[in-house]
Amino acid sequence: MSRLVLATKNPGKVLEIKEILRNLPLEVVALSAYGDIPDIQEDGETFEDNAICKALATAKATGEVALADDSGLEVDALHGAPGVHSARFAGEDLPRGRERDKTNYEKLLSLLKGIEDAKRTARFRCVVAIAAPSGKVRLAEGICEGKIAIAPDGCGGFGYDPVFIPLGYTRSFAALPQDVKNAMSHRAVALKAALPLIEEFFQLS
Repeated sequence: MSRLVLATKNPGKVLEIKEILRNLPLEVVALSAYGDIPDIQEDGETFEDNAICKALATAKATGEVALADDSGLEVDALHGAPGVHSARFAGEDLPRGRERDKTNYEKLLSLLKGIEDAKRTARFRCVVAIAAPSGKVRLAEGICEGKIAIAPDGCGGFGYDPVFIPLGYTRSFAALPQDVKNAMSHRAVALKAALPLIEEFFQLS
């Protein structure tokens, strides 16, 4: 079976992507399956820059087709911040994991303190890049509109999920069932848009 390598070591992201791609006749594996490959520096100015960089570096390091995504939260009251800096919003040196997630969204909530509900609009944006070792790259994008909660809600998901309420709902991503989130999240929308591109790489159609 052909293999698609996910250019991430984030276990929450790996589970989410695997679930969304579960119907493809591919072996989907995380970058951690290849041993101690160093983290890829995400210093691009856009989501596209970072996704392409991660996908190409992973494809060349593993010799397999790779899929990378870069995503973030754009808050209108903060002029689009944290945006491409979402994962490092509260500081560059914080270790990955739930503690950094919590620190990031607590900083966000503090910056929005006193902002009325109608002005807390935001969106998650995701860019997916699929790359081959040859250097071929294709891109897809997904967006999920919503707003920022007043306080964290729920214990599922990762990142900013506890404080993001998708449009049409009253609970955060972290409080919604995983299948509900997977049907409408920015990453789900981007991955669904990427399905024909993945099929192109593996000649599945």
